[in-house]
Amino acid sequence: MPYLCTSKNKNSILTIKYNNIMKKSIILLLALVLTICLPLHLQADNDQVITFDRLPATAQTMLKQNFSDKVPLVITADRDDYKVMYQSGEKVEFDKKGNWRDIECKTSQVPAELIPAQIAANVNATFPGAKITKIERDRRGYSVKLSNGLELEYNQNFQVIEVDD
Repeated sequence: MPYLCTSKNKNSILTIKYNNIMKKSIILLLALVLTICLPLHLQADNDQVITFDRLPATAQTMLKQNFSDKVPLVITADRDDYKVMYQSGEKVEFDKKGNWRDIECKTSQVPAELIPAQIAANVNATFPGAKITKIERDRRGYSVKLSNGLELEYNQNFQVIEVDD
């Protein structure tokens, strides 16, 4: 029986061709969007491994004075900050100028020279025997984590404004 091409069959063939073109167009559009968006996403977390001598001088001096006995595991930089991680578990973050923002010591304590005297005195008086294992600073003040698990928030005047357990 010969194949007859009726108008109903023509519409079916046209519909199938139209659907195939739409599928290809959607796939092409999706590929284009991924090609544009993926590099932007990867650029957002643009950490580059650097050497110690590429840190700002302020950061180098601070690390030499306070962590000279530690061996850096990795040093990274991105457009906002620098991070130094040590084999012994310490981590120090710096801003672009080399001023420390965050010091975390998992197996030891933050060097006393880096803790403001008012905070050290408050911790020693209020929590005898507790060690400061993490300290962060920003424009609002300081955040301190103690070896007993407590976290203390200080304002710019070194007054305790919050205690979390």
